[in-house]
Amino acid sequence: MTERSEGTVVTEQEIARYVGQVRAALGDLAPPVRDELLEDLPEHLAEVAAEGEGSLVERLGPPEMYAVELRTAAGVAPPVTVVNLDQRIASVVRKSRDRLRAVDSRLGPPIGYGRLSEFLLLLRPAWWVLRGYLAAMLITAILTGTSFGLLPRLGGSGLAAILLLAATVAGSIWLGRRTDRLGRRPRWILHLGAVLLVFFGLVGFFEADSRAVGGYENNYSPVYTDQYSGVQDVYVYDSEGRLLTDVRLFDQNGEPIRLGSPWCEEAQQRLQPGPDYVDPMRQPYPYCPQSAPFQVRPTAPPPLSPTGSAEPTDSVGPTPPATPSGSPAPGTSPTGAVPTPTPTPTT
Repeated sequence: MTERSEGTVVTEQEIARYVGQVRAALGDLAPPVRDELLEDLPEHLAEVAAEGEGSLVERLGPPEMYAVELRTAAGVAPPVTVVNLDQRIASVVRKSRDRLRAVDSRLGPPIGYGRLSEFLLLLRPAWWVLRGYLAAMLITAILTGTSFGLLPRLGGSGLAAILLLAATVAGSIWLGRRTDRLGRRPRWILHLGAVLLVFFGLVGFFEADSRAVGGYENNYSPVYTDQYSGVQDVYVYDSEGRLLTDVRLFDQNGEPIRLGSPWCEEAQQRLQPGPDYVDPMRQPYPYCPQSAPFQVRPTAPPPLSPTGSAEPTDSVGPTPPATPSGSPAPGTSPTGAVPTPTPTPTT
């Protein structure tokens, strides 16, 4: 039995297992050559194990890779073999584990630990509590089929929510303390369930956040509603109800106020390139005068003259000369009466 520097024991069975795996990887060689390569291997492995931490696989790599190194050192070419799918998958898994170990070792010192995994082990109790909480929320979502809040309310009861939380959190802690005693397949199932719970928790978190933001906007939406968003044109009337044209609007700072957009055919034609083109920002109101909502009322007729005739007394043509008072006007009798015309018989 060999001891490492910090008291961790490496058994002779582990060394013998590693030697056996290397021997199996060199099985294509002749027995004398293979025995020569493996002659001092057990003593070398014992020295390596006593020098520092880590298993033999971590220190020297997989037995197959160590066998390749022995072949290279002895000048013996490795056999040409066809790598099947299982070996490729095993190689990818092995490389992934090596990279994870390297990342684990690099991220540990910045937070004050040798490895990041050592810090994560301290967070396991917090994860057990969170896992129980997520399990309670998932049970509530499955049984009620409705969206949930901060508590897993069954039937809207707060007491039922507290009891459910207590049961799931206690069960999660009990299961977490016994995870190391489970077999390989139960651990894989447990890890898969943890991934599903994390995904469910993220979905629920974003759903609750969207509901909170949506409620906030609904409560304050009247403040930010633009009541002039539907305005298409502006019509300005004077005190007598007459429509004013070529009107421009400005605010208290002298900035122009623009509402709506030219929408009728005449206004659109003014926007076309040509001699009648008008800049949209300088078009006066109204854009479409013919569509004014109120029309000008007709003015009242003028009042009657004192003589009782509605016709004006002033004539437009030249005034005829005055007739002397002593002589009658042409075409009149001396008495001043107009002669009566003689009717002409008609056939």
